[in-house]
Amino acid sequence: MSKAVKRKVKRHVARAIVNIKASFNNTHVTVTDPNGEPIAWGSAGIVGFKGTPKSTPFAATRAAEHAAQAAMRQGVKVVVVKVKGAGSGRESAIRDLSNSGLNVISIEDVTPLPHNGCRAR
Repeated sequence: MSKAVKRKVKRHVARAIVNIKASFNNTHVTVTDPNGEPIAWGSAGIVGFKGTPKSTPFAATRAAEHAAQAAMRQGVKVVVVKVKGAGSGRESAIRDLSNSGLNVISIEDVTPLPHNGCRAR
């Protein structure tokens, strides 16, 4: 009895969206295709940082580098960057995406801001 092995499909996506979530404790970088399906990802914890160093700009740089290399193996060349959060790794992650060989077309800040919604505690 042989099990059916599910092979990983290698997609070729030329244009992608990079979502960077920079919190005060960690930085997550996710590369998605235009439909929102994830292609590659990286975070400071995946790269090997633990504890307080996870929140540093250097850790965000390494996380962006990890995600960019994986995305370039899938054929990504052009990216649109969307940044969320107020952590210290925002600018360094964007800088490293362009330094790793990806062509950054636009940078957009999508940090959620309340329009005087719920009462603050």
